[in-house]
Amino acid sequence: MIIQRHDEDINTPTGTMRCTVYHPKADGRFPCIFFYSEIFQQTAPIARSAAMMAGHGFVVIVPEVFHELNPIGTVLSYDDEGKDKGNADKFTKTLEAHDSDTVAMLTHFEQQAYCTGQFGSMGVCLGGHLAYRAALHPRIQASFCLYATDIHSNTIPCNEGNDSFTRTKEIQGELVMVWGKQDPHVSTVGRQKIYQQLIDTDRLFTWHEFNGQHAFMRDEGDRYDPALALECYNKAVALFQRTLHKA
Repeated sequence: MIIQRHDEDINTPTGTMRCTVYHPKADGRFPCIFFYSEIFQQTAPIARSAAMMAGHGFVVIVPEVFHELNPIGTVLSYDDEGKDKGNADKFTKTLEAHDSDTVAMLTHFEQQAYCTGQFGSMGVCLGGHLAYRAALHPRIQASFCLYATDIHSNTIPCNEGNDSFTRTKEIQGELVMVWGKQDPHVSTVGRQKIYQQLIDTDRLFTWHEFNGQHAFMRDEGDRYDPALALECYNKAVALFQRTLHKA
């Protein structure tokens, strides 16, 4: 499908948040996917991933995940300076603030004429965690989480007992968890911890581990694996077509 994009600035309890909206150019209403970025915000690879998903018949919404901490429109570079700033932001913003962002998006986008009112979440790296976190909200019907960082380690600040790992039992929608076995950010032990928690809490989930490095979806840099990326796009599209195209 041919797509178009525009920006929408929405109000959240922690300030104005810019969301870039990718959606089919065709008339009609479509399910919405919140696509959470890595720590660098909406880089060119993130934009291309969002466009890829939108072209399959979804409204894909990319929020600026650190809108409180940067001027609107900030995109960090894939270099040491960008990484240091992004990590500093990650360890400053609380999970509670991310939660209120998700609620603000649900409230805003369910009122838009192009949205069916069906919502899913997807993300990479930090965004994989935020997609998992968004799944705590009962309006999120399915989540596709790629190499989600910090779930197992509880290193993103939050109130005691409000970390994503502990609250896994509250997730009602379907999860797909995708990992790279050569990812140094989420070790084998870390992945096993999350897997066991999903088993122990009897969640509805599918689990994939590939021979891939961290950020193997990112189509810039030497860790990109095009074949794995294509396979994951296909799996994500299949998940959301099955779970979000409902009356």
